[in-house]
Amino acid sequence: MAITDKIYVKNHRQLASQLEVSFPKSAFSGATLDILFQGDLEKLDDASRERVLDFNQDFLDCTCDSNPYCGHPERKFIAYLLDLRAQGLDPESMVAVMTEDYMLYAYPGDLYSFLDGGVRTLEAVEELAEVEGEKGAARRAGERKRELLQ
Repeated sequence: MAITDKIYVKNHRQLASQLEVSFPKSAFSGATLDILFQGDLEKLDDASRERVLDFNQDFLDCTCDSNPYCGHPERKFIAYLLDLRAQGLDPESMVAVMTEDYMLYAYPGDLYSFLDGGVRTLEAVEELAEVEGEKGAARRAGERKRELLQ
């Protein structure tokens, strides 16, 4: 299961009530993306609308014909999470920032698992690159791994 399947809309019931529509709690489910991408956001209070519009601008702005189902929103959000980690934030702090930025939350344990999986993947890439004599690729994988471990 991808980390984006474990990202949830904070104050979900309040937003659903304001929008007068039912949608899943999962931020990246198809129905939620539909509401956030095409819904009548004018019904939201100012603070909520601002955060939803920020989410739309930062993650749903691609020009693909299949947007928001093209996979780019999820990839952009994963890059956002990795950027937060590169800034030295631990999973608890990452949750606090994503909640403040976009009214989204995740369980810190899910972020720990996501980051741990990333470290294990980079370790495998680093070792395989060394075996294949790809010193540059091994060095880059090692650097990325250390960024996640900091």
